[in-house]
Amino acid sequence: MTGLTGGKKVSLKNDAKILVTGAAGFIGSSTVIRLIELGFRVVAIDNISDYYDPNLKLARINRIKAISSDRFEFLKMDVNDRSLLDKLFKENNFEKVIHMAAQAGVRYSIINPSAYVNTNIEGFFNLLEIMKEFKTVKHFVYASSSSVYGGNDGAPCNEESNTDNPLNLYAASKKSNELMAAAYSHLFDLPSTGVRLFTVYGPWGRPDMALFKFVKAILNNDEIQVFNEGRMSRDFTYIDDVLDALVSILKLPPSNRSGPKKVDKNGHHRVVNIGNGSPVSVMTFISVLEECLGKKANVKFEKHHPGDAYYTHADTTMLFKLTGLTFNTPLEKGVRSFITWYKNYYNI
Repeated sequence: MTGLTGGKKVSLKNDAKILVTGAAGFIGSSTVIRLIELGFRVVAIDNISDYYDPNLKLARINRIKAISSDRFEFLKMDVNDRSLLDKLFKENNFEKVIHMAAQAGVRYSIINPSAYVNTNIEGFFNLLEIMKEFKTVKHFVYASSSSVYGGNDGAPCNEESNTDNPLNLYAASKKSNELMAAAYSHLFDLPSTGVRLFTVYGPWGRPDMALFKFVKAILNNDEIQVFNEGRMSRDFTYIDDVLDALVSILKLPPSNRSGPKKVDKNGHHRVVNIGNGSPVSVMTFISVLEECLGKKANVKFEKHHPGDAYYTHADTTMLFKLTGLTFNTPLEKGVRSFITWYKNYYNI
């Protein structure tokens, strides 16, 4: 779908290679599949970290290979390995880069903060430096997060909302990415878009996310931990909707030479919310899970965790102006899709 653009629309040539980092992750692997289905050639990299089950990550890669082996190349490598990145860019003329590699998770950032500095800051810097050197990339799209809005009291949050109060190091690292990308875009004419993702869920999701953890616990008759006594809400966004947005945004690099300034007022860099725009309370979310699973949850209420936002709510006006997209995947439909995948994957 084509909407108002903030820059010159650039078609994706099917013979041009697209680099996707974090390709064994939930969103990264799904992005690779969508690009391949659209006929693009993808070079994908991931370090297959043990933050969660590496077998799930390898299964995602095998899933991609089963779909297409001739338009997909996977390399196990780390964005912190500057020499391998240099070799990769020398051998490939990347016009587009989608950067999904990151150390994810809010609570883990409290336990192991160095992992966030190493991957989310230093790895991001390495990639920026390589793109600056080779000058082939016409659009750099990277994953930011709704976490950058921190303890923002105003809902819904738009791209101009306050992002100066991160609640955890993960959020701080993502805000740092936005500032770094903005600087490189300004200095070195690197068109860049940071996508602020809001609680993405769906098949092949991450085991550390609430949907995965809650479904597993309910099926096993285990307790589920619910913080702040359930008085929280999240803007759950289905993976297929996110992919629609990513592919559309990839075609629309920001420009300081064309497009309405109200969309791209910061020249070669922009940030865009990708969210459903309809937050759901955690307790309502659990009720949907119970209905879909046909089982009651054993809820254990916990105190509020200082690293958690009370709510997230995306203002998607910018996304609509850029792409014309609006999302309407019902939570129940998305949850049922995940449960079907989960039961098939684990042979339940």
